[in-house]
Amino acid sequence: MCRLFGMTTGRARVRATFWLLDAPLSLSLQSRRMPDGTGLGWFSLGEEPVRDRAPIAAFKDADFNAEARNVVSHTYVSHVRFASTGAVDVHNSHPFVMDDRLFAHNGVVRDLDVLDSWLTDVDRALMQGETDSEMVFAYITAEIRRHGDTTAGLIAAVRRIAAELPVFALNVLLAESGRLWALRYPETHELWVHWPRLGEPGDTRHLDSDREPGHVRVASHREPCFAHVVASERMDDDPGWRLLAPGELLVVDGENAASQFPFDPPARPLTLADLSPAESTSQT
Repeated sequence: MCRLFGMTTGRARVRATFWLLDAPLSLSLQSRRMPDGTGLGWFSLGEEPVRDRAPIAAFKDADFNAEARNVVSHTYVSHVRFASTGAVDVHNSHPFVMDDRLFAHNGVVRDLDVLDSWLTDVDRALMQGETDSEMVFAYITAEIRRHGDTTAGLIAAVRRIAAELPVFALNVLLAESGRLWALRYPETHELWVHWPRLGEPGDTRHLDSDREPGHVRVASHREPCFAHVVASERMDDDPGWRLLAPGELLVVDGENAASQFPFDPPARPLTLADLSPAESTSQT
């Protein structure tokens, strides 16, 4: 399956080097099993989303390596891809950007012709690729516009998808400047959350691991802060990782986080036996 990574401090700008490159199970290391695309998204000093994508594995991508070491932001979304829908192409690599939000997805949603019928021409104009993930994001974006609230729009979109479309998995990361939404739906794939404490300015914070020490460099803030880190796999041996429950929507707003459970099980659940060989391979 694809692998997701998201992090926000809500305010302090930090580097995500440890998680992306240096952790015992960094995203770069995970990309050796996810070779079909990589992407890193963050928010600029002007609070606008920025992303860089490539249709290659992260561990082979010099730009990913350089940005992982040098970018400083309060909110990140990153993704390494094992293709299930859509060609191996930069436009099908995550994260996607629409209406100043970053989005990445892990899973499979079917009946895309039905999903497409829910979109207007304005919604479709935001899409550049051909994945189920980007189409799901376009529909979520449309519902956010309709509701005027990100959480309400995300919930409404996922509820309708779950009620009317075949769903294998719909694990989602959605980010605005200083805010992060993480959804594990249903129980198919794991999604973990962790709250590491980042140290003083200029410090190198060592994160405990039996295998290899790493660090997070903290920049441009004066007080210690906490980060919320979300990932498809536990990235180190810290016991603080928590597995999200099936159907749990974690909403991180600044330094505060709260969980909601607003979803029924999928009305048309898919199993591995229902997937094509390519889809099945990508989801294991």
